[in-house]
Amino acid sequence: MIIVSSLSSFSLQAIEVSEKAKNIAKNSIIADSHIDVPYRINKKWEDVTVATKGGDFDYPRAKLGGLNAPFMSIYIPATLEADGKDFGVQLAHKLIDSVEAIAARAPDKFAIAYSTSDIEKHFKQGLISLPMGMENGSPMAGDIDNLKLFYDRGIRYITLSHSLANHIADSSYDLRRKWKGLSDFGKILVKEMNDIGMMIDISHVSDDAFYQTLEITRTPVIASHSSLRKFTPGFERNMDDNMIKALAKNGGVIQINFGSSFVSAKTRMWGDTLSAKYKAAGTSYGEPKAKEIEASYRAASPYPYANLETVLDHIDHVKNLVGIDYVGIGSDFDGVGDSLPRDLKDVSYFPHLVQGLMNRGYSESEIKKVLAGNLLRVWRAVEKAAK
Repeated sequence: MIIVSSLSSFSLQAIEVSEKAKNIAKNSIIADSHIDVPYRINKKWEDVTVATKGGDFDYPRAKLGGLNAPFMSIYIPATLEADGKDFGVQLAHKLIDSVEAIAARAPDKFAIAYSTSDIEKHFKQGLISLPMGMENGSPMAGDIDNLKLFYDRGIRYITLSHSLANHIADSSYDLRRKWKGLSDFGKILVKEMNDIGMMIDISHVSDDAFYQTLEITRTPVIASHSSLRKFTPGFERNMDDNMIKALAKNGGVIQINFGSSFVSAKTRMWGDTLSAKYKAAGTSYGEPKAKEIEASYRAASPYPYANLETVLDHIDHVKNLVGIDYVGIGSDFDGVGDSLPRDLKDVSYFPHLVQGLMNRGYSESEIKKVLAGNLLRVWRAVEKAAK
């Protein structure tokens, strides 16, 4: 999750969505592996069981888009552990409580999903499944018993680290590589996650931590919301071609992040220029001076939103590099602020994605793999290995 300030208004591109695309979206399982609803409603509560004014997700829009298996991200800010405040254990439980409350308020609309069989059952019942993943493993708090505690509460993947190194792994964003990959505890945690049946998420970790995880794990891993470094050179948060090949050899899946700065080099350059202006003025994001600089910069150089085609380029590249079986969707809705592509602005837009894939020659079976099949394959493998 990366919070971005509100940007200027956007204009949607005219994309003609066919009835076939709408029907595929409506009649398929769509499993988006990363949506930041819990942290969003923790900051400013909204009832997502009905239409909401803000955010990227609510029940009506999810139904319109065909989204029926969104992973609710239990996001723990990296600064909690880094500042020595706490490991975010209490916050994690609070956010899980909020997901349970969504399902409890609207049992005719939502249900917590603990397994792949739950996803399939809820789909047949017309319910939106709410599986959960923990973004940042800080709440493990150095105690392996916490893994079972959170597994029992419904967590089905853990992103090992986030924007700063924690006691588990180094972060791609953190230049201080304190562990040179995984910590000793992190290496133990990977094995324990295999044993308990929890997916390992390597989004956010450093390259060394990624490769060490693949050496240790006996199950496929996921990148729950990452895109490709080929299109964003130098951005370590994304994955390069060698990593994609290693992930495919492991049997894992990369879930493409929709955020403009994750998929577009032009958008990244825009952000780098803004950061340089902050630095030159001796200020930083969020400060009054920075807001003035940002407003002036935006007026002179509007934010360069990505579009659907940019996202499709990432999916295409994975397919062409290693095959259709290793790519899915991890939008980061509600986690990247107003930086989403012009024609993928919220969860109602999945038919646009389907149409885009159709326009590029993807078969219906290939589209279903991207929408959910590949992620569910990995999850089933993890469940089987635990048994």
